[in-house]
Amino acid sequence: MKFTELGLADEIIESIGYMGFEEATPIQELSIPIIMNGDDIIACAQTGTGKTAAFILPTLHKLFTNPKSEVTRALVICPTRELAIQIDKQIQGFTYFLGLHSIAIYGGGSGNDWVQEKEALSQGADIIVSTPGKLISHLNMGYVDFSQVEFFIMDEADRMLDMGFKEDIDKIASFLPASRQTLMFSATMPTKIRELAKKTLKDPKQVNIAISKPAAGVLQAVYLAHENQKLGLITRLIRDKPNYKRIIVFTSRKKKVTEIVRALKSEKFNVEGVSSDYEQSEREAVIANFKSLRTRIVVATDVLSRGIDIKDINLVINYDTPSNAEDYVHRVGRTARADTTGVAITFVNEDDMQDFNEIEQLIDMEIMKLPPFPELGPGPTWNPNARKKKRSFGGGKNKKHSGKKTWKKKK
Repeated sequence: MKFTELGLADEIIESIGYMGFEEATPIQELSIPIIMNGDDIIACAQTGTGKTAAFILPTLHKLFTNPKSEVTRALVICPTRELAIQIDKQIQGFTYFLGLHSIAIYGGGSGNDWVQEKEALSQGADIIVSTPGKLISHLNMGYVDFSQVEFFIMDEADRMLDMGFKEDIDKIASFLPASRQTLMFSATMPTKIRELAKKTLKDPKQVNIAISKPAAGVLQAVYLAHENQKLGLITRLIRDKPNYKRIIVFTSRKKKVTEIVRALKSEKFNVEGVSSDYEQSEREAVIANFKSLRTRIVVATDVLSRGIDIKDINLVINYDTPSNAEDYVHRVGRTARADTTGVAITFVNEDDMQDFNEIEQLIDMEIMKLPPFPELGPGPTWNPNARKKKRSFGGGKNKKHSGKKTWKKKK
């Protein structure tokens, strides 16, 4: 279905055209009419299928065709600052011809950031996009005015619950009018999501598309490798693929980001790292360099596994097998987005085999298993019943630099 068939305002259609889109994805085609009709919705679709536009476009249509001034009318909450920034940027693109305003609110900024956020929250911005924790900090100060909010949108709801934001979400919802329209979008639909939906949505319509399945365009493979073979293996794999312009390497541990980056730099690869231990300004710079092809390889924790829309990623390497099967889907979902193709390779050592067996059960397919290259020696033998060892993951305080756009109140 084309966007022109969905009843959106001409100005929105014009913005969509300028951004190079013409046909709606399945999640957009099914969700937009429901939202336009005024119903609450709980929508589940795999990562990379266009969920953001599915909730932003009909929300913008309603805000634009029924204008109000000096009030906050839509609130979007999402799990990470990177996703908040990205959603805000998408809103800016879609609102080019609309005259609507938005602001992204996320943790750890400067005093100037706080002043801008306070002004927006107290005096009104059309759309607020925020992480739960930072929004709670503002709500606790008593000046936030959400009395006119018409749309409450939860993006990556499953991830927010995984990160422990349930109480924050409940508190945020308590500040909103009961008459609001609530939209919940998620990549997976576990029981806790259904419980949250029951509590915060009213008679929601449901949309479910390809739950927990990697995109059809992803070629998936596994290398069975001991831990001490991984650096040699990743070096060889990247060297053998000189035509791949963008590569993401995922690791489950923040300290490994530095180790892998150092090893790849020693091999003269163009590589940078991202984790929650990096300053926000550093993280934003790395993502910007990656998008503009100034950086070819990014080594990251799961901070980049959800919601970050970077086109034409050719290769995803899971240096560590994710212990959560659904995290595998999100990592792999960074490639083969929007009907493109890509390659996803996972390193599985002797302690990860049970975890990867659970991944195969979730995605309902068996992934090809390969041995390491001969010069690296033999790898472990595949044994899906092998008992996994407990892992300990290092902590680290999230940091951020004030890399936001300046927010100006509407005239």
